[in-house]
Amino acid sequence: MIMKPKGTYDVVGKDAVKLQKINRLIDYFCDFYNYDYIRTPIFESQELFHRTVGDTSDIVTKETYDFKDRSERELTLRPEGTAGVVRSFIENKMYGENLPKKFFYNGTMYRYERPGNGRNREFTQFGLEILGSNDPATDAEVISMPYRLFEELGFKDLTVKINNLGAKEDRASYRNELVNYLKPHIHELCSDCQNRFNTNPLRILDCKVDHDSEILKNAPSILDYQSEESKKRFQKVLEYLTFLDVDYEVDEKLVRGLDYYDYTVFEIVCDKEILGGASTIAAGGRYNDLVESLGGPSIPCMGFASGLERVMLAMEDDYFSEKRPLNCYILYVNEEEKMKAITLAQDLRISGLSVDYDTTGRSLKSQFKEADRNNAELLIILNSDDLNKGLITVKDNKTKEETKIDENEIIDYIVSNG
Repeated sequence: MIMKPKGTYDVVGKDAVKLQKINRLIDYFCDFYNYDYIRTPIFESQELFHRTVGDTSDIVTKETYDFKDRSERELTLRPEGTAGVVRSFIENKMYGENLPKKFFYNGTMYRYERPGNGRNREFTQFGLEILGSNDPATDAEVISMPYRLFEELGFKDLTVKINNLGAKEDRASYRNELVNYLKPHIHELCSDCQNRFNTNPLRILDCKVDHDSEILKNAPSILDYQSEESKKRFQKVLEYLTFLDVDYEVDEKLVRGLDYYDYTVFEIVCDKEILGGASTIAAGGRYNDLVESLGGPSIPCMGFASGLERVMLAMEDDYFSEKRPLNCYILYVNEEEKMKAITLAQDLRISGLSVDYDTTGRSLKSQFKEADRNNAELLIILNSDDLNKGLITVKDNKTKEETKIDENEIIDYIVSNG
């Protein structure tokens, strides 16, 4: 028997119901926040992710699916969404249009990591990107939108962890100070920290192994090495978040794992035991230099991403206790009634209702049970005697009240009562 590859999974049953409802809510929110949908290729030039995510990041050094095609081109399955959106922004010269550009994406990503606890090698990621605005209000919107989305999905006790990495010059000053501080202690930290010491020392602050180490707890704070302009900007972001009623806490050790971040970085965390120690369900930040580094003009940007598998895992099951109700289920016995069921179902579907009928030869009794399994609100019960009189029986599946409706008026009746 052929099995699915390790780190992938089938979306069926309760997971399918969850994912569909989440996706519908994402579309709803993005519409009202005025974000346009964008879809980028599942595979891109390998150089795109090495230049954006960073050669020293865990994603590039350990997790990307890199391959060559038949023409020996070096390609990578996309491990995250931002790089592709920025590449598309530059390639299609969107920077010459009215800014900012507000996009959302929702699609599959690929990382070769150890599967478990809502983490898979093939996973679904939803994200927002705003390209062309440096306003602190943009930062607040990108943080508050998923915060409100998760609240709508039933999450409680959400907290935003937020930090300010500052400008490039601020980070350079802090990097030197951090290296001098860590140098005498580096061999007391884990092997990953030792490897990062020469390549990306800020990532040591984000270490999951040594995060409780006194060495890291006593490390200098990045907030002490920032310009007055950077500090004022960060305070404005926090002010907007307070105004938007977003619960946040400043975490000076938060740096995030992608090399392109500057200024604001954040994570949205929830108190869910099932997620273990890694309770982050969304994360992102500002990346003002990324467009220029890929050959475009200097364009300030802000974004975030969320792995939907982790969101689904943390969701309360009672929020998705039932399959979406069916507007109506059509029941029949003989071939004449079946022909009517088929055409009636089509007309009702075109009218915007969810409709189904039996295609397996079930008995009438079994069809009633199937209608209940589908949570049908109305039952359309066809029988030849009624059809010969131009009538159709409609039954309210909740009150059990039956009504005979003129066949020519059945569509209007169901649409108004469905």
